[in-house]
Amino acid sequence: MTANKKIPVVILNGFLGSGKTTLFRNLLYQSKKKNIKVAAVVNDMSALDVDGELLGNLEVIEEDNSLLKSIHNCVLSSAKGIQKLDDAIHKLCTNKSLELIVIETSGSCHPLPLVEYFRTHKQLMLTKVFALVDCWMLAHDYRYGEQLIPQMQSNLSQNKRDTVNLLVEQIMFCSHLILTKADRIEKEKLPHIAKQIQPINPFASIHSVSFGKLAIESLLEAKPYDYHKVDQLITELNPILESEAQSDKPYNLTTRVIKDERPFHPQRLWEVCHRYLDHRIYRSKGFFWLATRDKHSLLWNQAGGGINLELIGSWKAGIIDDNDHGLSKMEIDVLKERLTKESGRFGDRYCDLTVIGDETQVDHFTDALKSCFLTEIEIELWESGHEFEDPWPKNIVRLVN
Repeated sequence: MTANKKIPVVILNGFLGSGKTTLFRNLLYQSKKKNIKVAAVVNDMSALDVDGELLGNLEVIEEDNSLLKSIHNCVLSSAKGIQKLDDAIHKLCTNKSLELIVIETSGSCHPLPLVEYFRTHKQLMLTKVFALVDCWMLAHDYRYGEQLIPQMQSNLSQNKRDTVNLLVEQIMFCSHLILTKADRIEKEKLPHIAKQIQPINPFASIHSVSFGKLAIESLLEAKPYDYHKVDQLITELNPILESEAQSDKPYNLTTRVIKDERPFHPQRLWEVCHRYLDHRIYRSKGFFWLATRDKHSLLWNQAGGGINLELIGSWKAGIIDDNDHGLSKMEIDVLKERLTKESGRFGDRYCDLTVIGDETQVDHFTDALKSCFLTEIEIELWESGHEFEDPWPKNIVRLVN
């Protein structure tokens, strides 16, 4: 990067569970493969930094961890978030070889404060603001997008602000609208969804992606973000957002963190997920283990009414207990030595989950999840080799870098 040329910045914005992290991981993987120097800023409103940990395990980040800045326990668009972003950007800008900075916001982040922050930045140039919108969510919650504008109009008439305002305003500020999870709806419904939401921002280009597939070269085009198209919007919204900027958890959204060493009972977990996931639980994610799959470290990844379990790796304790581990005695001894440094009841196994949703529903779901951990009696059964019912899919895809 030459001394006079500003580093381009791309913002990945979108509501909770819209697929930002999937897209982000894909872009970082491409940057490694194509030798493009990309820095990443990731934001999570929860105290549990799941996305930061996942991105930190990517090969491109492991090789140079100075390329990743994680900001958690606040919303990036809050006053606290903007200050932390400024600190992170200052550190990233010391790397003179950067070709691009990509920022993944939390799902409750309003784009306006970020757009304003970069407007006069001396070293960086905002080039693209992506709004990722979940097709399945639009189909399920807003009748394929038909109810989104009417609900926004209803909110305006009642002087009400909630997640509908946030979703619509994320679209209003974007330069590129990305319809994600297009594979989860009927193919012929996709043009209908695009037609329903295009009036919200007729200037934005609309694309659909599945599984986070977007060519990183499209992000390198250094055309500046067009502030003139949002000037009036900024003027109208600034007074409203000044009060929201002081809140780390706006729009009646709240978070809960679950930490426990015990495994989940697979049958109870299955039943709880099917009972609660449509009840305004927008997002939950984290790391966990099942009593029936005690060798595997699993990623919990839920958005709206859908949930994915992904294989991250193997617990050291599980490898040691496996008679068919295929390792040499020296390798097992190394694992045992590392395991002695773990303070957990079950070695290195643990469950860390964060739940994000409407403040009236989060506690119900969180309490239900906690009831899914094995009881002491069930732990004794598990330790004696008892096999619990497990309705979850047998083939879980491994999360790859």
